[in-house]
Amino acid sequence: MDLPLAFDSQLATQLLVNGLTLGSLYALIALGYTMVYGILKLLNFAHGDVYMVGAFVGFGVLNAFGGPLSPNIAIAPLIALMFLGAMLGSGALGVVIERFAYRPLRDAPRIAPLISALGVSFFLQNSVLLLFGASFRSYNSFLLGSDHPQQFVPGPLTDAAFVVNGVNVQLVQIIVLALTFGLMVALTLLVARTKIGKAMRATAYDREAAAMMGIDVDRVIASTFLIGSMLAGAAGVMFGLLFSQIFHFMGFLAGLKGFTAAVVGGIGSIPGAMLGGILVGLAEAFATGYAGGRWSDLIVFGILIFVLLVRPSGLLGTRAIQKV
Repeated sequence: MDLPLAFDSQLATQLLVNGLTLGSLYALIALGYTMVYGILKLLNFAHGDVYMVGAFVGFGVLNAFGGPLSPNIAIAPLIALMFLGAMLGSGALGVVIERFAYRPLRDAPRIAPLISALGVSFFLQNSVLLLFGASFRSYNSFLLGSDHPQQFVPGPLTDAAFVVNGVNVQLVQIIVLALTFGLMVALTLLVARTKIGKAMRATAYDREAAAMMGIDVDRVIASTFLIGSMLAGAAGVMFGLLFSQIFHFMGFLAGLKGFTAAVVGGIGSIPGAMLGGILVGLAEAFATGYAGGRWSDLIVFGILIFVLLVRPSGLLGTRAIQKV
């Protein structure tokens, strides 16, 4: 294993950019976990597979408009349609999962919806496997928008938006970071200032009391699944644009790391999910750069264990109120 012998500021800058970009994906996945847990106290382990389905929907939209080699429309509206299709498809899937897999078990012992979540996860993985096969699908995002794609000339997404300490920050990385920031701000404002956001907070605090005050709890919970799943769908398209290759099992590890991010930041806390995602992304990037890829997952899940031992509620989480 080759380790850097001295501090290299250019390598550190590259790892920082990679970590922030990767952390953005984990943060969007973690938001889905933390929103559902905040309201239902349910660990939705099918959430990573909703992210995977979003990546496949984005791939389907890309191919419907000619694919990366010969798209029928300009690159900007094509990418916008990919995000829109993935978010709507994943959001609809999240609502269906809540309606048929979780709502009937809402008052069952806590283990029942957890097992149901695992069952939904396996169902989604194997459904995509049966429909599309085990082969990797490629966004070929480095060719998207290229003037000479058949000659494998890189497209504009790989262009350097700007240079930091000798490191090229690609346009696709800027798109991911900007869109993630925008979605997080929009979610924060929605929860803090809208009627449905206030209903979500009331339902998270006390579901029974919220129902007695006239809040449609079923509608609020379905809306929570819709929003969280839409964020996961956006993250799936971001993964495809950043790393090109997608496959049916990609949601498993990404879901675990999104869950890790939610727990590290404080599950149930929206700012905590954002912070946890960025920290997990940075930890993985720097571990890969300085210790090697074989150690990155070990270090990330080691951080999870450490945080659970030292601060079980997470960095920005609060202790649950015990009702008597």
